[in-house]
Amino acid sequence: MRIHPIFTQIKDWTGDNRFDGIEALLEFGDQFGDPTKAAGTVIFELYAYRKMNIDPRGDRLCNPWVGTLQTLEEQQARWNRTSRTYFFQLEYPAIRTDRSYVLAATFDTGATRFFDQIVLHGEKVPRGERVPATRPSATARPSMTTRPSMTTRPSITTWPSFTTSPTTRSFSDVPTSGPTSRP
Repeated sequence: MRIHPIFTQIKDWTGDNRFDGIEALLEFGDQFGDPTKAAGTVIFELYAYRKMNIDPRGDRLCNPWVGTLQTLEEQQARWNRTSRTYFFQLEYPAIRTDRSYVLAATFDTGATRFFDQIVLHGEKVPRGERVPATRPSATARPSMTTRPSMTTRPSITTWPSFTTSPTTRSFSDVPTSGPTSRP
């Protein structure tokens, strides 16, 4: 069992432009790794995210949500044929997109329990317009531009030329000994 990492998201499912909670999708796999169905009870728990910690679960933020997949009607109501996952809407009106959360799920078949958790990373909110820490100076400051200045520069001909050195030779000046093969 796994909480689907791509499609499990904070959502507004009522259409009022306010986030209502988490839309969680559970995926089950068989021994070959193929998606399959399962029957049992699932418990979802939402925790605050603790950054840079071995266990990222912080304080539990609300009471757990309990969903069942016992009857044919529950299976049909929650099964998504396209994604091959079970669909759960976990209502939590206090959810915020600028915070990160840990969503944990425990699935109990009656004989076996499966566990998974994912981190729902919050969006980084850009900081507002920054206010300078000091007031601007009343005197004019020199310009700090990166454009080249219009002062005269020494020309390249004033630098020493290394091509006239007596130790410099071209390949045509090097004597060859023996036969040479040229194409």
